[in-house]
Amino acid sequence: MARKVTDACVNCGACEAVCPVGAIAEGDGQHVVDPDVCIDCGACEGECPVGAIEEA
Repeated sequence: MARKVTDACVNCGACEAVCPVGAIAEGDGQHVVDPDVCIDCGACEGECPVGAIEEA
């Protein structure tokens, strides 16, 4: 199951930097996870300073 970024995102980019497959990109005011690319490794979830990433 892929991860998703919630509305709590502060658009800091920490998650994008640690994604090993490039599944995270800056969207309109917050980052977004491409579920077709995400391998559900959880690296982004642990890196998010506001806990805005969770299982989809």
